[in-house]
Amino acid sequence: MMTAAASPAPVAVLRPQGQASRAAFLALLARDLEVATKNLREVLPRTLMHPVLMVFVFTYVFPKIGQQVGTGGDPADYGGILVAGVVALAVMFQGIQSVALPLVQELGTSREIDDRLLAPLPVTLVAIEKVMVGALHSLFAAVVVFPLAAVIPATPVRLDLDWPVLVTLTLLACLTAAAAGLAFGTFFDPRTVPRLFGIVLLPVVFLGAVYYPWAQLGPIPWLKYAVLVNPLVYASEGLRAALVPGVAHMPLPAVYAALAVFACALTAFGIRRFERRVLA
Repeated sequence: MMTAAASPAPVAVLRPQGQASRAAFLALLARDLEVATKNLREVLPRTLMHPVLMVFVFTYVFPKIGQQVGTGGDPADYGGILVAGVVALAVMFQGIQSVALPLVQELGTSREIDDRLLAPLPVTLVAIEKVMVGALHSLFAAVVVFPLAAVIPATPVRLDLDWPVLVTLTLLACLTAAAAGLAFGTFFDPRTVPRLFGIVLLPVVFLGAVYYPWAQLGPIPWLKYAVLVNPLVYASEGLRAALVPGVAHMPLPAVYAALAVFACALTAFGIRRFERRVLA
């Protein structure tokens, strides 16, 4: 009696390495964005608290109680100056925080990062995915904070939007902030995280031209040039040029060039540190 020939075993179809890497990269990105969406109740207050309070105190409370705002100029001009600085601060702070803090935990003793390293993509792309997620967090902060910062002030805020500059500068600042988060997250460990906020981020905020244009540091020349190592200065000045072009600001080519250099340098440093930490 003849039996039917056994059907051949199915052959596994392997995707090319590049296609597999792209699929894994997009899957990690989608996972992180879904986690952020589910944690929106925590992310939103953290994003809004500092910038909204700053705008509320300086541009609403101060005028209501008769306190001098800014440097004695038109309050509408100072409102625009502060709005630009607050948006830049929200972008930078959210980008650093959303990348650095989770990364410090994942690289800690629990080694949660090992789950990501099992994905079929190079270690470098795992680090770049972290930067992309942080940049999207920063962009969300800008989109949420900007309209609030524009409507809270008690006095009218004089804004004249330059959309091409606003969009391109915001995106570049988001990438720079996320790259800084990668660099800090791979440099610090859970025991030294307080140094990140007390020694690094505090000077970055107060010396980042958030409350004043960089040009007003002219009477203190050593400080005017010392703060140029702070990427927040360029983000604040660039957004100031996009929102209140009538106020003195850095030349835009210098702002774009500086932010691009910071983004590339911090990303390269962060990737090297990331590879060293995960492959150790």
